[in-house]
Amino acid sequence: MRLTAFTDYGLRALQRLAGEPDRLFTTDEIAREFVISRHHLVKVIRELADAGFIRTLRGAGGGFRLARPAEEISLGAVVRQLEARHAMVECFRADGGACVLTPSCRLKGKLAAAAEVFLSELDKTSLAECAYLPPSSRRRRLALQDRAA
Repeated sequence: MRLTAFTDYGLRALQRLAGEPDRLFTTDEIAREFVISRHHLVKVIRELADAGFIRTLRGAGGGFRLARPAEEISLGAVVRQLEARHAMVECFRADGGACVLTPSCRLKGKLAAAAEVFLSELDKTSLAECAYLPPSSRRRRLALQDRAA
């Protein structure tokens, strides 16, 4: 299964927010840190906010942060939300697509089952388990591990 860049950017942003859950982030900051398109990220952030994963604050000193604890957000829920507009294959589209195999296809059910297994596995993982610590925190943690070794 291949995730879209839209979902990839959403997961990266959420991982970063989970690393510092009490902090406000800006789109520019996340885009610079992960070297991704700011324009594309703006759309991702809007979708994450509309879905209730993040809360946005407008105006001077505004930004966004997680809307609820990272432990309460499953990766499966995020991927389902961000991938909802993209059908895995043509026949999964809302209009059914135009595949001539559709009436007697024996593959569609297998693909649907495989996608569900994939998402079910992601449901078992919370965003907290994948939090991306800020660079200074990672360096500090590695230094502490080196001293302990």
